[in-house]
Amino acid sequence: MSKKIFSGVQPTGNLHLGNYLGAIKNFVDLNNDPENKCIFCVVDLHAITVKQNPKELKNNIRETVATFIASGIDSKKSIIFNQSSVAAHAEGAWILSCVARMGWLNRMTQFKEKAGKDKEKASVGLYSYPVLMAADILLYDATHVPVGDDQKQHLELCRDIAQKFNNDFETENFLQVPEPLIQKEFSRIMSLKDGSKKMSKSELSDLSRINLTDNKDIIINKIKKAKTDPFTMPKTLKELDERLEVKNLIGIYASLTNSNLENSVESFSGKNLSEFKEQLSEVLVDKIEPISLEIKRLLGDQSYLDKILIDGAEKANLIASKKIKRIKEIVGF
Repeated sequence: MSKKIFSGVQPTGNLHLGNYLGAIKNFVDLNNDPENKCIFCVVDLHAITVKQNPKELKNNIRETVATFIASGIDSKKSIIFNQSSVAAHAEGAWILSCVARMGWLNRMTQFKEKAGKDKEKASVGLYSYPVLMAADILLYDATHVPVGDDQKQHLELCRDIAQKFNNDFETENFLQVPEPLIQKEFSRIMSLKDGSKKMSKSELSDLSRINLTDNKDIIINKIKKAKTDPFTMPKTLKELDERLEVKNLIGIYASLTNSNLENSVESFSGKNLSEFKEQLSEVLVDKIEPISLEIKRLLGDQSYLDKILIDGAEKANLIASKKIKRIKEIVGF
């Protein structure tokens, strides 16, 4: 059965291995399936929920598109555009914010994590952005949305909003209630310096992550210096669970080689960590270095990247403008 798939990536710049394995690699697989109709959005409206440098934001939007293309997403098969170029996203978010309930948003754990202790100083946008995310998805009648653990709650909110809109306005199935697409055999990618923290561009040490723009020598050096322990490679999954940093590295290896954790543990059982790190480095270089080189090449041709965004925005606008027009009619505008 064909799927209509919508997903977005924030243009934060300096995308890393966690972004690639958590989202972009999966996008490429979805793009390559002829049964799927995919829309990949650079969610720049979401990005400004925290203050951005305008010049950097513009560059980061292009870098995100370059990363999509370099990783293997075909802009002729899928729609690639930036959110702010399609007005229906902002319009839809306002209308749906009048359907969403405060109690639903108050339960969003990600806001609590991002706002921290002083939530009074957080922007209203950071609080309400799950409603914008719902508009992003519902404008395109998406049947499926790829989600990681940190976005499952937001997709549930999107489903609640769609169902409430349909009920409130007695328009059964007008807003498509989307299903989650959960990656199989995916390990959450953690910091190379601390196996209990998610890999992040905000961590001070660049040695904590593999950037998608890193070259061969940098990748090898980072894996060599990645935190582990003095023991040989684990022999069982139970032993692996007790060794967070090693588990993270095996998870990366398994994700890159499309194998499961159990088989990966078996392959390296009892071997020296240095031997495993060498093999992991080889796999990483084979996968990431071509992407890195292509990102740098594409960033040298800004007009090409801008054309992809313009073409994508035209296609997205054709779909979203029809949906928002009908939404306005339904609510009485």
